[in-house]
Amino acid sequence: MASISSEIVPKPQPSRLQRLFTTVLSVLKGLASRPLSLIGLIVVTLFILMAIFGSTVAPYKFDALIKGAARQPPSATYLFGTDKLGRDVFSRVLWGAREVITIPGVATTIAVVIGAVIGMATAYYGGWVDEIISRLLDSLLSIPALLLALVMLGVLGPSPIGIVIVIVLLYVPIVTRVIRSATLNVRNSGFIEAAKLRGEANWYILFREILPSVLPALTVEAALRFSYAIFLTASLGFLGLGVQPPSPDWGRMVNEARESYERTPWALWYPAAAIAVLVIGVNLLADGLRRIFRYEGS
Repeated sequence: MASISSEIVPKPQPSRLQRLFTTVLSVLKGLASRPLSLIGLIVVTLFILMAIFGSTVAPYKFDALIKGAARQPPSATYLFGTDKLGRDVFSRVLWGAREVITIPGVATTIAVVIGAVIGMATAYYGGWVDEIISRLLDSLLSIPALLLALVMLGVLGPSPIGIVIVIVLLYVPIVTRVIRSATLNVRNSGFIEAAKLRGEANWYILFREILPSVLPALTVEAALRFSYAIFLTASLGFLGLGVQPPSPDWGRMVNEARESYERTPWALWYPAAAIAVLVIGVNLLADGLRRIFRYEGS
């Protein structure tokens, strides 16, 4: 009788892209299963779409002066009414979404990347490097954020680049502390020691072993920093240190509408409501991410 030989074929492992897709899908399902988190996701998505397509669907340009239409209340013609100069508030809110999303988004991304690298490196190497960098960052954290922002913008001047630099300098220390703490929790883990025994380079250990372990904390922190960056950008615009005219910054729109609030209250309501809804939406999304990652990690 002929013998039948069988070969054991190893089960194919999913690629890195497939694992990433599975993780993202799992997070989206987790957000969809929580009503408040789902609301936050929908709100943030709508505002991102507004930032991308707002200028296309806006009935008027943000600085267009509509003849004979000053101080018009909300109506079918002017959904959010017009301001004291005859500019369509709805159009200005749509146009302003781009900068309110883009500037905090870019600044938060840079701050999160720099903070993550510094946090992982200082916790991994430890010693005098960790001590010196930690003390320098603590000195920045001891200064009130808005006061530091006002001083730096007074030096740099009010501009989008200046706002990005301010947000980065404000949030790098905070992100660094969070990621440093998360890295300390995994620095002495078995898989880190195994990577050292294999002779892996430090950069490999940092970005291929430690980074995936601290990514949940980094994701939640990025969402929170984005929320605070939006509010800080709007606050600076309200104080006249944000994006300068004629750009329709929501914070500046609120400040300009204060003077004529009794006659055109809608010119203040809608940009203020847009800021509030966006910040609340990002906070709900961040809270949902925190709950998901805490559940999956437990």
